[in-house]
Amino acid sequence: MVCFAAVTYVSAVLLSHCYRSPAAPGGPDLPSSEGDKTRRNYTYMGAVRALLGRKHTYVCGSLQYLYLYGIGVAYTITTATCLGAIKKANCYHDHGRGAARCTSDDREQHLFMLLFGVAQLVLSFIPNFHSMAWLSVVAAVMSFTYSGIGLGLGLSKTIGDGVIRGSVAGVPMHTPMQKMWRVSQAIGDIAFAYPYSIVLLEIQDTLRSSPPEGDTLRKGNVIAMLATTFFYLCVGCFGYAAFGDAAPGNLLTGFGFYEPYWLVDFANACIVLHILGGYQFFSQQIFTVWDRWLEARFPESAFVCRTYAVRLVPGLPRYGLNLQRVCFRTAYVASTTALAVVFPYFNEVLGLLGALIFWPLIIYLPVEMYCVQRRVRAWTPTWVALQAFNVACFAVGTFAFVGCVQGVVQKRLAS
Repeated sequence: MVCFAAVTYVSAVLLSHCYRSPAAPGGPDLPSSEGDKTRRNYTYMGAVRALLGRKHTYVCGSLQYLYLYGIGVAYTITTATCLGAIKKANCYHDHGRGAARCTSDDREQHLFMLLFGVAQLVLSFIPNFHSMAWLSVVAAVMSFTYSGIGLGLGLSKTIGDGVIRGSVAGVPMHTPMQKMWRVSQAIGDIAFAYPYSIVLLEIQDTLRSSPPEGDTLRKGNVIAMLATTFFYLCVGCFGYAAFGDAAPGNLLTGFGFYEPYWLVDFANACIVLHILGGYQFFSQQIFTVWDRWLEARFPESAFVCRTYAVRLVPGLPRYGLNLQRVCFRTAYVASTTALAVVFPYFNEVLGLLGALIFWPLIIYLPVEMYCVQRRVRAWTPTWVALQAFNVACFAVGTFAFVGCVQGVVQKRLAS
């Protein structure tokens, strides 16, 4: 965890130097003055396009949108798991832990996924839903709330039991190969927790130019990495100390905790509220790019460009209905729901997404852009250090990706 935090910080520092291209006189972080031939790169993909060219942009865009799509699948799985946990916690409270009537099956989980899909389909057609100011506030509050509850429950159980369970070696496996796969999947899960670099330039674009936005952002990076890593470590370590090798993959849904049931219910409800908006935050980026591409490609098509004013609810303003958007967004939500039904494996899917983007988006592209931006020549000490960093992270990312693919396939074959 600490190593990934350090790697993410280095990547963020490299990427922050690429906000302006080419470098302004005196350094890349100095505000542009009149006459400086510099341009701002407002997005990650914009920086890739400006510094590395079209081919790298295609690779970057494909991976970014695949990752955003995968988050939709992961969020669908997570919501179904949380809703099932709420139902089971209440059943345990009423009928006792382990009661036969409290068992759930795949059909119940599939029903929760379908309900979430219907909710997301409705939200997908609310204009500018993803850009509403309150959405970010709600997401932040919900995130801190359920994380704090998980941390508090783990700490209280550890103190209450008076025993620190688990071991430094972790969960024992029957064979070294099984242990290796589990380690690789854990690395993928950790990588998923540090996707910060993908949105770093968008954050940097919101900062003022004086003092230089790069300096401000790097100070913020230190604080963000320290706070995030400290919180991750506390939740993970206290959870493992409380349950040892029996610790579930998700402390709030795996029923490591089931009392006080109302607090567990509240924490899972916070997760669901966070995800309802989070799904739209990521998916709307895909919707926007798709809509703009089609409108540029088929400007005369009524199916693509024409909007029909439809009154869906009496008394409310008419809704602008676009047939292309109805078809694409319905297919998009349906496909993420279908994949979640086929591969309902929480930890494995998260690990696969984290491993997928770790090396290409978090390491390789920032390193390459930095070398172009700062004109780092081959075989200089800086170049050698960056390439060694690049190769080492490639090995780790490949190891995690292979292990996560193995985990998903194994779970699917066993089901």
